[in-house]
Amino acid sequence: KNIIWVLGGDRNPRNDGDVNIWRSMAAGIKETLPNAMITFHPQPNEKGSAEWFHKDEWLSFNMFQNGHCRNTPVYDKIQTAYDIQPAKPVIDGEPLYEDHPVCFNAKDLGTSNAYDTRIYAYLDLFAGASGHTYGCHDIWQMYSPYHEAVNGPHVYWQEAMELPGANQMKFIKRLILSRPFQQRIPDQSLIVENNNTPAERIQATRGNDYAFIYSAMGKPFTINSGKISGTMLNAYWYNPRNGETKKIEPVNNKEQQKFTPPSSGYGQDWVLILDDASKNYKMPE
Repeated sequence: KNIIWVLGGDRNPRNDGDVNIWRSMAAGIKETLPNAMITFHPQPNEKGSAEWFHKDEWLSFNMFQNGHCRNTPVYDKIQTAYDIQPAKPVIDGEPLYEDHPVCFNAKDLGTSNAYDTRIYAYLDLFAGASGHTYGCHDIWQMYSPYHEAVNGPHVYWQEAMELPGANQMKFIKRLILSRPFQQRIPDQSLIVENNNTPAERIQATRGNDYAFIYSAMGKPFTINSGKISGTMLNAYWYNPRNGETKKIEPVNNKEQQKFTPPSSGYGQDWVLILDDASKNYKMPE
């Protein structure tokens, strides 16, 4: 029951023949395991697995990947798949891995870090993804003295288990699960600033009585009032680097409000938490 069957193998179908092969594989799994959870792992494209299989009954949820590049607007693609009917969950199954050659070009673009990894987690989930995959370049190949290196890993897999980006994934999980998860939806109407570049993206998600707004580089942003319940809203800054929460002054839910994160610039991402004050929600822990 805890196995997810992933078809596709990091490939896009080239023609109808390929599509039929993947469908036959799914049919074979379902014949033996009627309740199997199945998805499809494509290469980078506009609709992810939904491009070919969204209406197939065997497809449990859609999957994307971004090609291991920085500042890719996967959030727009996530939103596109999120809106397709019938509704199905969607995840970014292969974002930019930690310690990975950026766009497979370490010489010119360097190697990804915790911040590169973290941005995709928040943008994906706030854009409507139901989950997120963390990946690490050193770990997927199980780099060790006994395995030949592929594309320049830096540390053996045992050490890579403690990379900062890996440890920071728990903070977004704590944040997301600290509020009613099943009612959460993406909602860019919460914010005025919707034309920023991917590197400076402001991404918003909300429930009925709470909202999270992510500022990728700590840029100020303006909140439109009345999108969640409550006359007064409790407000907090959540630090994705260490999971710490800082309470700020409550705000009136009848007026447009501008917020300035505690710091800005490269690596200075922040989440604003807004809660209906009457709900008395606890902080992420």
